[in-house]
Parts: sequence; structure tokens; C-alpha cells
Amino acid sequence: MSLVVEVVRSGFVESTHRARMLAVSAEGKPVQAHGAVDALASPRSSMKPLQALGMLRSGLDLDGELLALACASHSGEPFHVDGARKILAGAGLDESALLCPEDYPDDRTVTTKARIFMNCSGKHSAMLATCVVNGWPLETYLDPAHPLQRAIRETVEELTGERVAATGVDGCGAPLFFVSMVGVTRAFRAFPLGEQGSPERRVYEAMTTHPEWTSGTTRLEARLMRAIPGLMVKAGAEAFDAFAYSDGRAGTVKIEDGSSRARVPVTVAALRALGLDAPELDDMATAPLLGGGRPVGEVRLGAS
Repeated sequence: MSLVVEVVRSGFVESTHRARMLAVSAEGKPVQAHGAVDALASPRSSMKPLQALGMLRSGLDLDGELLALACASHSGEPFHVDGARKILAGAGLDESALLCPEDYPDDRTVTTKARIFMNCSGKHSAMLATCVVNGWPLETYLDPAHPLQRAIRETVEELTGERVAATGVDGCGAPLFFVSMVGVTRAFRAFPLGEQGSPERRVYEAMTTHPEWTSGTTRLEARLMRAIPGLMVKAGAEAFDAFAYSDGRAGTVKIEDGSSRARVPVTVAALRALGLDAPELDDMATAPLLGGGRPVGEVRLGAS
């Protein structure tokens, strides 16, 4: 049975969201499973660590902050933009090579769209850099038949333990691979459990050491990772979350109607089900609901 997230305004349940959630132990055994976790899912940007892993295995030479940026859905803060430009410059390219859509950064004082501001520009820059290393075509790097995307697909299938059931197009234009939440959870466990120095471990260490580079300085994913050292979290569009802890505890969350406001309360519940907690999570277990500019309710996990 799915979990229910309640939107409570002035003491009344105004709306509800249904959520799927899977949380597994350090040994990979289910601790809690709610909803159709075996059904196909669209993990969206939660797959970026797997895409980055496929690039590392194909010769991409990034670590630290820039590798974290390759895994990011960033906020377009100046350091994100500078980092994406550094990745491109290291490959002898500039932002004109990017094929992601133009967008605005989260900074509302910026009124000009640019591809480099798009939240996936770090990943796209890394994709281009991987193509340069291998001598692969740059103009078609988003084509599912491109050698880069074939290598990423092979990585996704290996780590999830599943055949990709379907291929779509993500918001940034890159191929999107449909697998189950069970498969994504299995894949995320591979990162902290990778051998020291392995590509999997490099991704894990980059993301957990530089959480602001994977999202933004004030974003909830970064707050979760700072609150629980050793926790790797990656959010995806349409309210998907995937996480893994240093000992292999891991999980995935999907809000069925795609409402992002319900995502973090369920992720907090999944973490707590695994014994992962910190005082900072109290503020993230619910989301405030405003009326007239002041709190009049909350978004919270309903009683099971």
C-alpha cells in the first residue's frame, strides 16, 4: 500500500499525495516497502550519479567538486556556472558546444537565459569532455545510439541489475532510462560499497564531500547530506529521490503525482526507518504551508 502525504491547512486536510517508498538495510534487505516499488519508474535526475559513473568508466578525468557538479541538478549559482565552464575548458570547449536547453539560474536578478545556467549543464559539460577523451562526435552526444549513451546505458543495466525497459528523453534532452525503484536502490548501494579509488567510490566521495555542488547551498538535498555525514542523496524531477549511506543502507522515493512538496517528508521517513536521523531532520519532516505570508498548516506524512 502507498504512503499518503497530507496537505493540512488551518486544521483541515486540503489535499493528499500518494507515495511509493523503498528502504533497504546495509545487507540490501527490504526494511520498508510501500506501493509498487517493482513497477517501472522514471528516476529523472536521480540517475545522474550512474551517468557520471558511465563517464568515468569511459575515461572522464574528474574528481572532487567538478565530479560532484557532473552529478548535479544545480541552482545556477556562480560557482556552479564557473565549474561547468572549467569542465568545458579542460576539454578545449566552451558553452557553445552544450546541447541542453537555455534556462535561467535560480538567482532572480539574472534576466538572461543561457545553456550554462541550465541545471544539467554540469552533466552536459562532463558528457562533452568524455566525448573529447574518446574522440567521439560532439554534435550528436545526446543520441541514444551515440557511444557515450550506449556506455551509460550499459552502466545503468549493470548497477540496477535490470534491462532498461524503455528509453525516453529527459528535460535536458539526454536519454532517460526506465527501470524500477528496486533497481535504482540496488544501484545506489554500489557507490558507498565500492572499493577505495574505484569510479563508484569516487562519485560517492565527490557528492558527500561537496553536497552544495550537487544541488545548491540552500537546497534540501544538500541540507540532508550535511545533517547526516556519509549520506548521498540525489533528487529527480517529478518528485523522485534516491539515497545511500556509507554502510549500504539505501532507498528510493517516488511521489505518484509528481508533487515535489511531498518528496522530502517521505525521504525523511525512509531515512528514519533505517535508523538514520539527526536533529536537523525535524525541520524537513514537514513543509510549512503559508496563508497571508504566515504558517497556517503543513505538508506531512499521514498516519499509516
